[in-house]
Amino acid sequence: MGNRIPEELLEKIQRTSDIVDVISEYVQLKKQGRNYFGLCPFHGEKSPSFSVSADKQIFHCFGCGAGGNVFSFLMQHEGYTFIEAAQHLADKAGIDLPSLSPVDQNQGKVASKSTDKMVEAHELLKKFYHHLLVNTKEGQPALDYLLNRGFTKETIDAFEIGYSLDSWDFISKFLEKRGFDLSLMEEAGLLVKKNNSDNEFFDRFRNRIMFPIMDHHGNTIAFSGRVLGDEKPKYLNSPETKIFNKSKLLYNFHRARLHIRKNQQVVLFEGFADVISSTRAGVEQAIATMGTSLTEEQAKIIRRNVSEVIICYDSDSAGIEATMRASKILKAAGCNIKVAMVPDGMDPDDYIKKFGEEKFKHDVIGASVPIMTFKMTYYRRGKNLHNEGERLQYIDSVLTELSRIENAVEKEIYLKQLSSEFDLSMDVLKEQTFQKEKQISKQQPPQQQNKMSQQQPKRVPIQSKRLLPAFHTAERMLIGHMLRSKDIAEKVLDRLGLQFNIEEHKAIVTYLYGFYEEGNEENVSSFLSRLPNPELQHTVSNIAMITLNSEVTEQELSDYIKQVLNHQKMLMIKEKEIEKNEAERNKQFKEAAQIAMEIIQLKQALKS
Repeated sequence: MGNRIPEELLEKIQRTSDIVDVISEYVQLKKQGRNYFGLCPFHGEKSPSFSVSADKQIFHCFGCGAGGNVFSFLMQHEGYTFIEAAQHLADKAGIDLPSLSPVDQNQGKVASKSTDKMVEAHELLKKFYHHLLVNTKEGQPALDYLLNRGFTKETIDAFEIGYSLDSWDFISKFLEKRGFDLSLMEEAGLLVKKNNSDNEFFDRFRNRIMFPIMDHHGNTIAFSGRVLGDEKPKYLNSPETKIFNKSKLLYNFHRARLHIRKNQQVVLFEGFADVISSTRAGVEQAIATMGTSLTEEQAKIIRRNVSEVIICYDSDSAGIEATMRASKILKAAGCNIKVAMVPDGMDPDDYIKKFGEEKFKHDVIGASVPIMTFKMTYYRRGKNLHNEGERLQYIDSVLTELSRIENAVEKEIYLKQLSSEFDLSMDVLKEQTFQKEKQISKQQPPQQQNKMSQQQPKRVPIQSKRLLPAFHTAERMLIGHMLRSKDIAEKVLDRLGLQFNIEEHKAIVTYLYGFYEEGNEENVSSFLSRLPNPELQHTVSNIAMITLNSEVTEQELSDYIKQVLNHQKMLMIKEKEIEKNEAERNKQFKEAAQIAMEIIQLKQALKS
């Protein structure tokens, strides 16, 4: 590999980077048989079709076809180059890599140098702001404010809360002295360019309590600053940048991930203040959106890690509306939803301050209700159910919601509640619900109806959705055995060589012959690193997941090779038949008879 990472180091990185552990940081995996399964991070799905093999150190999605080894997972998921993926894994494993040549650096770190500097500046300022808050007289008023608000020093340290000085240019000078390019720092959202000036900047955050915002790996990528006085805005957030995308980020996710897996549950809040307070109350599986409505991307991230979501938003009108919107998005992502209702128009932070941490944990989070129960409460708001018109309006709203529920038992429970409360016939309620179901189905556009009909994914390989020709299956089986056995690969090389019919298969075996010729032993994960493009990697990972007998008999091997060669003979027969027909049309009967004899010989060869 020239001046690139030596092979022995790459192998060491692979040996120390278990693919199950790496992928588990992104996807909740459950063991089923020899492999692990989870929801694919590369396409939306509700039923797990994403498989990870600890034995082979590879992954493959039977839904979208994505596949590869630990390097290619990071390349596909994080957008890393190969060099960056190797560097990331080496850093985690404590493996020192040699200095890379300029070519390799251009492929790796230089390509992301600007974003690295942005993260570096944020990390530096996070520590500096925290130091100002807890260790200086300038930060004392901000520290007193937090302590009076119920924050403990342990919480302040855990969330690395800080304070920004009441200065227009302290941070600008601070960063410039440490060699940071100020134009890049403006692009990172830390500075603001002065009007009509190309090289003058002032600090974005001044005299504010600073809450650092981390990405899902724990890197500081933004800040939210809370004003100490009455200035507006109350909270000033970093703008979106190359490293900070609000729609794809969940606050506290990097800290909460282990607790989410442990509790098999996530509690979703609207803001980071609620997360910090609830974590102090022992609800450590707490995350929040970044001051915006929940997005589909965020819902998918949640679903890949857990199925049960408790929404705990403010109990005012805006919070209730936001809960309804979030529940719809989470349901579409395949989540089971509950709602923790905070009483009296309060937000979670206020409730904890008034009633205490234990009461919040047990009487709010612990008393969360199914989303349908919450919706029924929501539809009752402001209605006088003794009034016939308002009562009918309420029942109609509830039936509309029930018509969207797929679980028959759940639907039956709520229909019985309505029947009992309002003394209505179950038959009438069921008929009304059925009519609404038909109405909703008609209102959906055709493409949405098709999509709905396909939302019961089956864990089967893409190839099995259609019956593959015998020769195609034979080629896949041959490659599967060749990946597992160098001896089988040598036999196939001697008897078949490169005479595979599928061009993709021909390319794979070419690389595989070369891989073994270099003296490498059987290792699918290492072989995947040699393939030049993701398409070949996906195909190999798919084939490597095929269940095969531990040993292949000579008869089985011969049958596979015969199927591959026979397909070529059949193609030749078709070509000859076209030639014969053409000769007969041109009244070249002697030539047609000669071609007919060739066809007979080819057909006899098929039977031998």
